[in-house]
Amino acid sequence: MDATTWASIWALVALCIFLGIAIYMKVPALVAKGLDGRADKIREDLAAAKQLRLEAEALLVEYKKKRKEAEAEAGMIVASAQREAEALAAEALQKSEDFIARRTALSEQKIKRAESEAIDAVRSAAVDLAMVAAEKLIVANSDDKSQTALFNAAIKDVKGRLN
Repeated sequence: MDATTWASIWALVALCIFLGIAIYMKVPALVAKGLDGRADKIREDLAAAKQLRLEAEALLVEYKKKRKEAEAEAGMIVASAQREAEALAAEALQKSEDFIARRTALSEQKIKRAESEAIDAVRSAAVDLAMVAAEKLIVANSDDKSQTALFNAAIKDVKGRLN
């Protein structure tokens, strides 16, 4: 037997002694216990992560629901504002049409009143002119007797109207 064989035998013996001491000291149980503890910790971490994921998904669903509700509410607000704006525009249009109609009627009344006043003024001027012309004709065509008779008739007419 040569030296490498003896070295291999002694290495095998040392390994058996090492394994015997390791088994005697319950190293495999300690290693298994350590690995089991580590596996339990990993399971707990996975369960916690799963729980957090479920909570995150629930929050995501809730926020999506809230976003949809907010979008719907915003849509209703916009629609309401549009209806209100249309109503205000229609009301403003109606008020302006009413204002224009009143102003037109008022202008027409003023025009009719001005026409009436102008016609009255022309009639008054025509009556004044006719009286002046009649006076000139009467003065030119009458004598003292007829003027006195006309004067007395006018006084009787005025007395009759006053009583």
